[in-house]
Amino acid sequence: MRGIPGFGCTCCPTPVGRRAFLGGLAAATLATPALAQPAARFRIDVHHHVCPPAWIAALKEAKLDSPPVNNWTPEHSLAEMDRGGIETAILSVTQPGMGFLDARKAAEVARACNEYSHELVQKYPGRFGLFAALPLPHVAESLVELAYALDVLKADGIGMLTSYGRTFLGDPAFASIMDELNRRKATLYTHPATPACCVNLAGLPDTAVEYGTDTTRTIGNLIFSGTAARTPEINWIFSHAGGTVFSVTERFTVQMLQMPQFKTFTADAVFGQLKRFYYDTAQAANPVAMAGLTKVVAPSQILFGTDYPYRTAAEQVASLATVFSGETLRQIERGNAVRLLKLKG
Repeated sequence: MRGIPGFGCTCCPTPVGRRAFLGGLAAATLATPALAQPAARFRIDVHHHVCPPAWIAALKEAKLDSPPVNNWTPEHSLAEMDRGGIETAILSVTQPGMGFLDARKAAEVARACNEYSHELVQKYPGRFGLFAALPLPHVAESLVELAYALDVLKADGIGMLTSYGRTFLGDPAFASIMDELNRRKATLYTHPATPACCVNLAGLPDTAVEYGTDTTRTIGNLIFSGTAARTPEINWIFSHAGGTVFSVTERFTVQMLQMPQFKTFTADAVFGQLKRFYYDTAQAANPVAMAGLTKVVAPSQILFGTDYPYRTAAEQVASLATVFSGETLRQIERGNAVRLLKLKG
């Protein structure tokens, strides 16, 4: 996996840099009126980013840092959680992960990130969990870190990007990792990336279109490579309500099946995979996105997420309450994550 063509392109603005414009949005909406006062804590946020010092240092060295990353602190996270009524946030490193580093450095930084996050879990009992980072796209090093994170640090799951350069999660290059996660019946949280094929398109930042599209690419890749069916014990979580996947379900369940290479697939099989995946509400807690999601997926597969520090809990809570209510809303905000991650009820 070393030297994936196109990965870490330096000719264009970086994905992390393009996220910087959201920092102002997060700051501007910090005191959303709907949650101006501290709320009772009960929600579980499965899409909450951590920015460990070792990772920030590596980003700065590569000139990939941004204000939201540089300004992150555990205290800021806890204050945001209190404002949004969040009891527990499951920490994860975001784009660009470790993919801009060589194998040795990626392994070193991933280990430092996971140990730092584990220290926060221990220091603030009940407030933080961990989706551990892997030094992908370096497979051998990732298998070592996967075992350490789950066996020693007791992480709640593993976090990955949806793609690494031109390689998506259903690629044979990652098969040994997927098989090990399946053997362990592990939870795999995914966060979108900007693939090497699609930077600086249409004059829009990658966060606007490419993140949601990359999630859809990797879902399609997982299903039609057979990886999803081969790994039924992995609990997959896809960010942002699955990106754009529910806008292309007819292509997945009709058009794709007319192609000779996919003749063994059926619409029921494709829908079956889409229905068993989990999806978080980060940046998608609105009637339009939720309408598409809930036409295919049961509420039991929906998890609350904020995308902090790029968005606030207040925004996501207020918007989600316009779509769901009562016990369904409570299960999305807490119960489903408790069941999936085996947290204290």
